[in-house]
Amino acid sequence: MNGSAPRKTARAAAKKLLAAFLLALVASAPAHAHALRCGHRVIARGDHADKLLRYCGEPTAVQSRWAQRTLHANIGGVLIPGFVEDVLIEEWTYNFGPYRLMGLVRMENGVVAEIEHLGYGYTPK
Repeated sequence: MNGSAPRKTARAAAKKLLAAFLLALVASAPAHAHALRCGHRVIARGDHADKLLRYCGEPTAVQSRWAQRTLHANIGGVLIPGFVEDVLIEEWTYNFGPYRLMGLVRMENGVVAEIEHLGYGYTPK
């Protein structure tokens, strides 16, 4: 019985270490958000780029790329590939300063598709 007590203690310590590691990993990941607040205005999925520019201003950085998306038709439970469309994907980064979280807005063809909150911003030099 003496041999099993140290193994149980080692297992418990390993479980605590694993739990702490997983918690740190989750905490460091960017948080997906449902909206981005710019002053008293709110930007959400489905909003257009002109609304984002009007309420939040010019982004700090913009990255653009083209992708292709295949549209499928569901006929009788069978997915049939349809048309292929080109999609302009833009990621706009907003830096609101050191006391607020930065925002990353991903748009597809000029429409907000996803919003993420990044770490705290910085003071531009």
